Amino acid sequence: MNEINVPRDRLEIELGEQLNALISSAHALNVKAAAKFDSSLQPAAFHLVRWLYSYGATNAAALAESTAMDRSSVSRLVKQLQALGYVKRETSANDGRGVVLSLTDYGQQKVLDALKEKESVYYERLSDWKDAELHDFIQRLRHFNGFRS
Repeated sequence: MNEINVPRDRLEIELGEQLNALISSAHALNVKAAAKFDSSLQPAAFHLVRWLYSYGATNAAALAESTAMDRSSVSRLVKQLQALGYVKRETSANDGRGVVLSLTDYGQQKVLDALKEKESVYYERLSDWKDAELHDFIQRLRHFNGFRS
């Protein structure tokens, strides 16, 4: 029995409920951020530019694998993003035949604008937390996500 006298299976159910709420909230905020980025595009396009913003230039195959999207969808979305001036294609410096995708300056600024609104929701929720509480939350979440610090 745990020290708070709640059965472990009940605690696990409550954890599942809270994780589901977090995932649902994050998804809703991602859809909202995607619409702010460019409402004419599918949210999946924002997923791609968000990845490029976070991790930098890459090729289409790696982008598809990293975002768990099929190559044809990535190719179609990249063409749209390129036509709108958000993404550029360049010849790979390492391999003259390869193509590297990256955000344009305009694409980077649009991602930043969309993320500011999304992040403000989370920052508002944390605004009355003490620094020690926030630090503890980060450490526990990092541990839960499988990272050891």
